[in-house]
Amino acid sequence: MPYWYDKYLSVYGKPFSEVPQQIIEETRAGLARLQSPEPLASIVVIAYNEERHLQACLWALSEIQCKYPVEIIGVDNDSTDCTAEIYRQSGIPYFTEYQHSCGYARRCGLEHARGRFYFDVDSDTLYPPHYYEVMLDHLLQPGVSCASARYGFIPDAQHSRLSLCLFEMARDLFLWIQHFKRPELSVRGLVFAYNADYGRQEPYRVDIIRGEDGSMALALKKYGKIKFVRDSRCKAITGYGTIGHQSIWRSFIDHAKVQLKGITRIFHKTDHYEDAEDNLVKNKE
Repeated sequence: MPYWYDKYLSVYGKPFSEVPQQIIEETRAGLARLQSPEPLASIVVIAYNEERHLQACLWALSEIQCKYPVEIIGVDNDSTDCTAEIYRQSGIPYFTEYQHSCGYARRCGLEHARGRFYFDVDSDTLYPPHYYEVMLDHLLQPGVSCASARYGFIPDAQHSRLSLCLFEMARDLFLWIQHFKRPELSVRGLVFAYNADYGRQEPYRVDIIRGEDGSMALALKKYGKIKFVRDSRCKAITGYGTIGHQSIWRSFIDHAKVQLKGITRIFHKTDHYEDAEDNLVKNKE
């Protein structure tokens, strides 16, 4: 059974020098057709040394179907590989952020975004054709400040479709339970979008190593609801950066240990985070 993302896997993981020129040209033409002078939403792709994934991400973006006007822009987080060249050949506007971290990169994108809504896009992730349209349908509902969707992993020799399906079902069940009291903890940056005007009033945190998107979601709660979109048309597919290249069973056990530690947190609402010492940037340096 073919999946919507199978064609993009033909270049996913390959160096840019091995990408057929026809795909580069088709991607450029598709992205150019999508760019609106008056976008409702800004689709912001951040990348740091993502030469092996960025072209596949942009190719998928170039074929989205969206009834709303959008713009697509990039942020190169001062990469040392061909990331900037891929952006250049794609034809989309891109900006260089010299301070390294997802927080700095997303903040740079927000500063240049012109749309009313801001979409986080991770360059190692592939987004289905109706992802942005369906997400915008929800973001435009009254009382919604931000939205988050589901995501899965790309099957490979070590991770079968069945094992991934079971892992994702267990994870999504936990996130669903967690979202009733602590919705911000269920937000994942690769599938996160929000009202850009609200986001500019609550700037990205750049003093933490992980969790800049969850922190943004927590701050946005004062403006409206965090909407979780369960629609299968919004399920993105990504690599293994969040679980590592270990077995699904080992990853499940490791995640369960982390989540069970302090599990009572999911039953109590909060309006601020207690930062872990090992997640502060100053402790990393």
